[in-house]
Amino acid sequence: MGENMLRSDMSILGLSGCESDVYRYFLRNPGASRTEFDETSLISREEAESAVDRLCVLGILSTAGGGRYFALEPEAAVDRLADIRLQELHQELHGITQSRRLVGELRAEQGPAGLAAQGVERLRDVSDIRNRIDSLAFFVRREILSVEPYTALSAENIAHAHPLDLRALRRGVRIRNVVRREALHHPPTLAYLKGLAEQGAQIRVTDRRETRILLYDGNIALIPADIADASGGALLVQERGLLALVQGHFEKIWDGAEPLTDPDRPAPGVCPTDGEKRVLQLMCQVSKDEIGARNLGVSVRTYRRHIADLLTSLGAANRAHAALIARERGWI
Repeated sequence: MGENMLRSDMSILGLSGCESDVYRYFLRNPGASRTEFDETSLISREEAESAVDRLCVLGILSTAGGGRYFALEPEAAVDRLADIRLQELHQELHGITQSRRLVGELRAEQGPAGLAAQGVERLRDVSDIRNRIDSLAFFVRREILSVEPYTALSAENIAHAHPLDLRALRRGVRIRNVVRREALHHPPTLAYLKGLAEQGAQIRVTDRRETRILLYDGNIALIPADIADASGGALLVQERGLLALVQGHFEKIWDGAEPLTDPDRPAPGVCPTDGEKRVLQLMCQVSKDEIGARNLGVSVRTYRRHIADLLTSLGAANRAHAALIARERGWI
């Protein structure tokens, strides 16, 4: 097992298993000849020649007079290989960051009927739509706007969507999401939405039955291909004029919606309980959550959950906004 672990480590540094075997042999047998290696190794002559040549090029194997080979000391060999590998990875990373330049070339190959010409692509298969949504959520950089017509999410859908949403929020992506009020009466869906709000997503609620909208960075939108037929697939839109219409429609829906509240909690504007007032006061007075939690006699996690609930019930974007609203209402 130790040999396999070593070989794995060497492969991380860019050596094949054969090259690793050759290096280790000459490390154990400094000054050995190729003939001596061939007599004791199960590696073919061609593989051994190729491995020795590459190790010499890399500088971790050297030859002396009489056809004798010496392996570079392990510390120096690992440092040299690591430097070479890091340079290769840096070049690969640079290439990846420049990959967006390929978009124009690939779009041109779509031909006149492609998305580049029309700015609209029709997706018919459900799996294609889901895969495209996953890809867009993974690569989004600034903002995701969505209007969701569902009244309940299945456990499978929540398990699928939650990691994508959290990953986006942790990257600093802004999420604004409008959902139907009926969805709040489905406990798993409500818990999912509240969890997103706790991580910084802005959730609003509407009583109207709206058409689904997904808009990524203002550059790509997904909308139903047929509003009257959910099985009609989706349209992926990149045409600037259509995107402006989609975003304008979203903003109207957003402005007419209400901040997310727990249906089991008092509506915004209702005077908070003494416990909620205490949390508000601590949130404004103490600099660290640990201090607030200690003063309240709860765990830090519970303290933060209380604050998240208050932010949601107040419709506040952050703690400072919540404090401002609470002061305007005379709660603190």
